[in-house]
Amino acid sequence: MRGFKAAVVAVSACLAAAGCSTAGGVDAGASGGTGSTDTYMVWDPYPQFDDSSDWVKLLRKCGTDAGVTVKRTGYDTTDLTSKALLAAQQSNSPDVLIVDNPVVSTLADAGVLTTTEEMKVDTSAVAPNLLAAGQLGGKTYGIPIGANTLALYYNKTILTAAGVDPAGVKDWAGLTAALGKVKATGKKGITFSAIGTEEGSFQFLPWFWGAGANLTKLDSPEGVAALQLWTDWLKNGYAPNSVINNTQTTSWQEFATGQFAFAENGTWQLGNAKKTGFEYGIIPIPAKAGGTAPAPTGGEFVTAPVQKETKRYATTQQLISCLSSADNAYTTDTTLSYIAATDAVQTKQVAGNAELKVWVEAVKAAKGRTSDNLGTKYPKISQPMWTGFQSALSGGKSPQDAFAAAQTSAAAAVK
Repeated sequence: MRGFKAAVVAVSACLAAAGCSTAGGVDAGASGGTGSTDTYMVWDPYPQFDDSSDWVKLLRKCGTDAGVTVKRTGYDTTDLTSKALLAAQQSNSPDVLIVDNPVVSTLADAGVLTTTEEMKVDTSAVAPNLLAAGQLGGKTYGIPIGANTLALYYNKTILTAAGVDPAGVKDWAGLTAALGKVKATGKKGITFSAIGTEEGSFQFLPWFWGAGANLTKLDSPEGVAALQLWTDWLKNGYAPNSVINNTQTTSWQEFATGQFAFAENGTWQLGNAKKTGFEYGIIPIPAKAGGTAPAPTGGEFVTAPVQKETKRYATTQQLISCLSSADNAYTTDTTLSYIAATDAVQTKQVAGNAELKVWVEAVKAAKGRTSDNLGTKYPKISQPMWTGFQSALSGGKSPQDAFAAAQTSAAAAVK
């Protein structure tokens, strides 16, 4: 194994809540260790699901179908990654490991994971933009269990009073004009998370990518334009200063007061949206010149850690195939408020819930944070990026100067 200490450091920047399942608690299943030949260990980041849940029942059924016993442990996301690295050092990895997608490249770079080619896992039906988050150096290291991403929720009452048709918000100019009309009525424009963590980067990326910017050049004219957009919104009172400290949760809480026209947030808020007490709708985040901006993908990959006993791989492959099969993926993604990774299951989801159509559109346009073969470079770029937009939003530097400094830091970090 290689690079474990570096992997632990790199992984920490990827793990802040950004679009992945996070919950407290550690033990939601069996104890660690690979157990007997007929016992297969599965570690996942879903400690909120106990043994009576549909998720754990599915794991056990997949084990039964493969003729083995599945022992499952659910960990908090951050704890899971640390334990996976330690287990690999001790040659005691679980057979199946389900991890947040930005972590895949870090674990793969550390030599923890097998490839889908080695495991004979069929990924041909998976959307390429979603699969890319699990690829490094031309190899694929897992299969997505589903995905979530970002879009814009809106308050129908506020927009109607402001004379704004949300269907007409197609680009940045249209959105900014709508925010101006909302402000004129005495209501608030848009809330989002610009906190100085990965959560803030997660929410900034649709605007950054939607301007045509690339993460290897933070201070490009396109990248600066995205930061100028956010900065202007705060300057003009279209977004509150609280965004600088907002997490995605506190941003949502602001929207839920009924005072904001728009909120940038994810699929995971659909249940909460129904509890707000006001009519809401959802539109994709617009790109600068129109169309749907690429938003980052959240969600987990099902992976297979390296084992000394390679004869176990055949059964592991059966377990992974079971978990990622169309019928099981539909049930799992519904439970997790995820959009499926394949066209066939996405179609089934929309047929069952028309509200998911906009989310399917957003996921089709989305991309992984570690895509473009960035891999373990991503967290080294993300931190300077969030430091940069924090500096500009707080008034410390102009967008140009903030991202010039960010680019200098990022370039030094990824050498």
